[in-house]
Amino acid sequence: MVKLECRDYGFSCDFVSVGSDLSKVIEEFGKHTFEEHGIEYSKEALMQFILRKGGI
Repeated sequence: MVKLECRDYGFSCDFVSVGSDLSKVIEEFGKHTFEEHGIEYSKEALMQFILRKGGI
């Protein structure tokens, strides 16, 4: 299971993207951060977030 939470990255936001499909979690979280917070993360950056958290 892969999980990305806005609060883990300094946002005051309750958004969580979670699932077993890594690419869908990355896509969903990236879309959210861009649309809601105005920050565009590359897929590679989001993959690093997950790896650092030990999420894979």
